[in-house]
Amino acid sequence: MRRVVTGQKNGKSVILEDAEIAGQGTFGSEMFGLWGTDEMPTIPLENLDYKKQLTMGMPKPGGTAIALWVRPPDEEFFKKAKENGVDIAELWHKRFGDKTGMHTTDTIDYIIILSGEMWLEIDGGVLVHLKPGDCVVQNGIRHAWRNKGSENCVMAIVMIGAKRR
Repeated sequence: MRRVVTGQKNGKSVILEDAEIAGQGTFGSEMFGLWGTDEMPTIPLENLDYKKQLTMGMPKPGGTAIALWVRPPDEEFFKKAKENGVDIAELWHKRFGDKTGMHTTDTIDYIIILSGEMWLEIDGGVLVHLKPGDCVVQNGIRHAWRNKGSENCVMAIVMIGAKRR
């Protein structure tokens, strides 16, 4: 995945970076962490100063993150995880206290389905079938992602760190 970062030098627009970003394999899926900040970002970016703001992971309140997630169908996802020695249910249990993949994050997420299909599950077993072009605004609720389709789903995800009441 190519990332182009703009900024300014001496009051003029410049390209600060134009580089390939490697995806990170996550037990059978692939996540491309494209950009993130832990706090309210400042602009314009000067020279390589953006590296001071750049963070990856779950953003803190006021922080931001954008990623692309390539998620295979559930059967393939769980099979690859097992082949990689990862027990997904146990991993989720350790991280979120739940073995079903349900979780909450202290973020507002804007998710756009770019290709494939995905099912958003929320409490009560409610499933929402999502197709390319569909957008979800996920407001820090308990949820899980299920790919019940036959092909990879590519999702663009923008997260904004929020304060939980």
